[in-house]
Amino acid sequence: MEITLDSIGMIHTPFKTIENMPIQPAGAAGIKGSIDLYEKFLPGLKDLEGFSHIILLYYFHKVQESQLTVTPFLDAEPHGVFATRAPKRPNPIGLSVVRLQSVYKNILEIENVDMLDGSPLLDIKPYVPDFDGDLSGIRLGWLQERKDAVVTKSSDGRFR
Repeated sequence: MEITLDSIGMIHTPFKTIENMPIQPAGAAGIKGSIDLYEKFLPGLKDLEGFSHIILLYYFHKVQESQLTVTPFLDAEPHGVFATRAPKRPNPIGLSVVRLQSVYKNILEIENVDMLDGSPLLDIKPYVPDFDGDLSGIRLGWLQERKDAVVTKSSDGRFR
């Protein structure tokens, strides 16, 4: 089955190259960016300013190939791509929860950005923690012992 998605806008960040980017929003605290939503989608922003955080779905536009086994930034051992957040996915779609600072016409000012400048935006959803159900008993798999390193670890270009 073929699926076609169209970008609804462009994400702008300070990160012009893949190297030395934060690897998750938790490592991008305070880093500002913006979204330039295409004007035809402007009515879709009605009431978004009432939310403090939004979920961005975007396209990893610089990823050149997918891999089913990857060595992620937080480990030296390979893992299945579905057990990681690595960008070399069969469908190179990124997901980040960012702080929404403001909405002015079709421009959204955001904070805690961990994506590459020029990333095509696929969708925006309000972040509502209560909607994700009971999160007690969460298991973090191989990341349990490495999760705290996410705030200091930067990308190194391995996922071109």
